[in-house]
Amino acid sequence: MAADAHAHAGADSDSGSDSGSAGRRDLAVRAAVEQGLIDEDSPLLCLLDTAGIRASATALTSAFARALAPGTPVLHAFAVKACPLVPVLRLLADAGLGCEVASPGELALARAAGIAPERIVLDSPAKTAAELREALALGVAVNADNPQELARLDALVRAAGPAPTASPIGVRINPQTGAGSIDALSTATATSKFGIALRDPGAREWLVRAYLDRPWLTRLHTHSGSQGVPLALIAEGVRELYALAEEINAAAGRRQVDTLDIGGGLPVNFTSDATTPTCAQYVSALRTAVPGLFSGAYGLVTEFGRSLTAKHGLVLTRVEYTKTTGGRAIALTHAGVQLATRTVYAPAAWPLRILPYSAKGAPLTGPLVAQDIAGPACFAGDLLAAARELPLLAPGDLVCVPDTGAYAFTAHYGYNSLPRPAVHGFTVTPSGGVRFALARAAQPISTILTEAGAATPDALL
Repeated sequence: MAADAHAHAGADSDSGSDSGSAGRRDLAVRAAVEQGLIDEDSPLLCLLDTAGIRASATALTSAFARALAPGTPVLHAFAVKACPLVPVLRLLADAGLGCEVASPGELALARAAGIAPERIVLDSPAKTAAELREALALGVAVNADNPQELARLDALVRAAGPAPTASPIGVRINPQTGAGSIDALSTATATSKFGIALRDPGAREWLVRAYLDRPWLTRLHTHSGSQGVPLALIAEGVRELYALAEEINAAAGRRQVDTLDIGGGLPVNFTSDATTPTCAQYVSALRTAVPGLFSGAYGLVTEFGRSLTAKHGLVLTRVEYTKTTGGRAIALTHAGVQLATRTVYAPAAWPLRILPYSAKGAPLTGPLVAQDIAGPACFAGDLLAAARELPLLAPGDLVCVPDTGAYAFTAHYGYNSLPRPAVHGFTVTPSGGVRFALARAAQPISTILTEAGAATPDALL
């Protein structure tokens, strides 16, 4: 059952009223302490700001609605991998979004959230025949990644007989428009593993013929990457997609391609509470680069993930111990590589903010001291931040790590068999109260034992 308690903003605030995401965060931290969600026995907690998630969904849907021709079919499909929690998918569905899935597990999560098959899109570079068969039987949209997968779909479509599948089927292209600042997340490079490389010799002609030979191919899909990819580069990939659709339809002499799936990938600002770039800025970039996209000639699918939830998640952990080594102050906490894997292994590409709070949940103030914020894992690099200038932390103080609502605590990394922490959504009432609702229970040690084969200890003897 959701708990409710009145909590006040931090010491620098004049009132307990909600003053945006930062104000809601301060209220939630104080309330988590007062309601006993974080204490000596439960030193780690993950929170999701439900109002913030709703606001991001509204910003997305309204930005496109304002720009698209009236009556244009549009599906905004949330990339489940960004935050694979059924309650989050339900929340986003309530805000008008569907789901983009890339595995049997993600498809099962979307269905458990009650997402209708016609509001689900299946993308993956390695779909098995069984996965494709299930998608076609359900009526889930499918984007084929490569010629071999398309040949597999040929056989499945033929086997279905005269009754066509309800699944819209398309092909993913790689526009080969280049990389952003993070190579691992740039999916439109010359040698990306995703899609059919549009600029390779003969590829464009092959694609046009593939569509002419398959009247049931009605969609085209692209996704140029996410974090580190500038809006202009994303828009360039969509422009290439649109031009190919026009070429296919001209060759077919009809509107065979009726829907363009432009992927997602809106970058996130991890340096402050500001939301930049905005969905409106992205739509503006698209309107400049691909004005025909908004004419109503094509239905539209988007697949945003990180930008919808990242800034609305936070990790809250107690400082267990502090020490000084080699002149460096170190705060040892319970949050590290298991929750912020990308930050620990690639800190330059994935820096996170550290917000210090007192043991009572008030923002911590005082002279700034360079400190390492260390996690619990048994390797030296398990650091959320190195030499970060913060008020000096003491045992029992709290470290808050914002902007972790995507690809962080929802994608747990099982190093040292550290258990998955509880995730609570929170809502701030008009009176300044905070209600918490359990979205995912903390993982019990018994589950870790089961997953580690404890039921069959002699299996290898």
